[in-house]
Amino acid sequence: MTSEIIYLGNLRTKATHLRSGNSIFTDAPVDNQGKGENFSPTDLLATALASCYLTIMGIAAQNHGFELEECNTTVQKIMIENPRRVGEVIINIYLTESLYTPKQKAILEVAAKSCPVGRSLHPDLQQKVQLHFSQKEKG
Repeated sequence: MTSEIIYLGNLRTKATHLRSGNSIFTDAPVDNQGKGENFSPTDLLATALASCYLTIMGIAAQNHGFELEECNTTVQKIMIENPRRVGEVIINIYLTESLYTPKQKAILEVAAKSCPVGRSLHPDLQQKVQLHFSQKEKG
């Protein structure tokens, strides 16, 4: 088994990862009768998709002898109606260009497309993923 989920009432759940014992909580979103104090289940779906992209890119980098560095992402989940579901997930992945060779960039772009979470989702769910290689800002 992977996890155990307990319904806590008030549209909140506690999910525990059985191997590590770590827990996360979910709430129904504000636009669906919830408090919105934690990730909603659909937020987790979109977040899992983005996390999968980064993980697969990290694995590819390791397998090719380099590290995935200074990388972060933003996730936008767009809900649609009839039936209510996630209709679109927009993921922007930001990387510092100077850290990667052209070959490494190509490896990361190919790897991102092999995300098993993305491949497991219904084809009607639009997945818009963009890798952005930019110059590191001086801080």
